[in-house]
Amino acid sequence: MAKSLTDEAIDRIREFVRSGRFPAGSRLPPEHELATELGISRSPTREAVKALALARVLEVRRGDGTYVTSLAPSLLLEGLGSAVSLMESSVLELTEVRRLLEPAATGVAATRITDAELRTVAELLDAMEEAVEDVERLTVLDAAFHRAVVTATGNETLTALLDGISSRTLRARIWRGTVDRGVTHETLSQHKAIYDALAGRDPAVATAAALMHVDTSERWLRAHLADFPNLEDG
Repeated sequence: MAKSLTDEAIDRIREFVRSGRFPAGSRLPPEHELATELGISRSPTREAVKALALARVLEVRRGDGTYVTSLAPSLLLEGLGSAVSLMESSVLELTEVRRLLEPAATGVAATRITDAELRTVAELLDAMEEAVEDVERLTVLDAAFHRAVVTATGNETLTALLDGISSRTLRARIWRGTVDRGVTHETLSQHKAIYDALAGRDPAVATAAALMHVDTSERWLRAHLADFPNLEDG
């Protein structure tokens, strides 16, 4: 299928950005000049600019013009986690993806985590211990703990993906803590094992500890999802 003129305009503008013709922070020519440079009419050029603004490649400043953004990975990947959170995947599928990705990420984090990042993880672990009787707060802190670990990998793509998955599985994790109150102490123990492996900078142990933790959650979901079908809503 032939590309539309809008798609062509998007590709051309992206290439201009990649090549440095329009570097990060630069202002694009006015619409009519840009359309002339692209060799494409103004209407598809305008639509291309809108699409690239949604993708955070461009920023339209009313009354000032259109600029290339900073192109920072965190900005460009901003929509990735949101896209995952809107997908129709089941909570079990997402938990399976989490099991495939998060242990490996935890192992990488063990080789890269800084002292400051390790302190953040320790503070979240302490907060979890204090919130042991508050399931919802404990679960939110649980998610923050894992995000801090994944952030320590320095891989923003991975962080965005796992953020999206975490937001979709949060409700199921709260239900697990509510229904199975004994699980909170097991959860804390597993998080402590992850922290100890990170503190020891041991990637193999960190990977194994994270795998055990996520696998425990997945097995519980598989055993109880039929009893709580509304967990599939997110």
